Amino acid sequence: MDLQEFKSYNIKQKLGIDDEKFGKIFVFIDFANVDKWFAEDTRDWDNNVLDNNNKLSIDLERLVNFIKCFSGDFRFYYGHDPQNKNSLKFLGKTKYVFGEKNVFTKPIQQIRHYLKEREKLINTRCTQHDNEGDFIYLPKCNFDVEICVDAIRLINKYDTFCLFSSDADFVSLITFLKNNRKKVILIKGGHVQYSLKANSDKVINAQDIKAYIAHIKQKSSP
Repeated sequence: MDLQEFKSYNIKQKLGIDDEKFGKIFVFIDFANVDKWFAEDTRDWDNNVLDNNNKLSIDLERLVNFIKCFSGDFRFYYGHDPQNKNSLKFLGKTKYVFGEKNVFTKPIQQIRHYLKEREKLINTRCTQHDNEGDFIYLPKCNFDVEICVDAIRLINKYDTFCLFSSDADFVSLITFLKNNRKKVILIKGGHVQYSLKANSDKVINAQDIKAYIAHIKQKSSP
């Protein structure tokens, strides 16, 4: 057993991912949901308090290496902003780390949101105004439909569907897969709808894999 095999064995043992039970696992990553899993954390994976200038963030290289410990098939879904150089740079990095054929993207849409009076007091975004009132633009780009279509289209390529997300919109998909005798592993952060957990064969909390997929980085300057 080489070092990678030993690491994979230990991770699967710790998380309870049994090869005989789960068979071939296909991972689907809803990264917009995953990206902020540790945004509010004040401690690292060893329970050490983070410095005020530091924060936890998902490390793409560590994430893909973690996934490869139990799966050879994965798909990464994330929207990009064509007008934002940092967004395009991040997209380029995801394609390099996960492989271009495993990354699926589309442009983020900017949705106009009109502010209520209480929202105006806490809003930090650039406010604009028209005849209907004050508004801001909110970025929106979800991949619920794409993930559902791909999971069903590729259903014969896996025994277990592994979802990195906490989005309740996937309840119907998981129910469909279970009715087609597929296993489901849900890797989630924070609160998740009961029906999403109840229909999964294994639920893994993001806090339990923090040491494998996160790193400490400096907060951006205001």
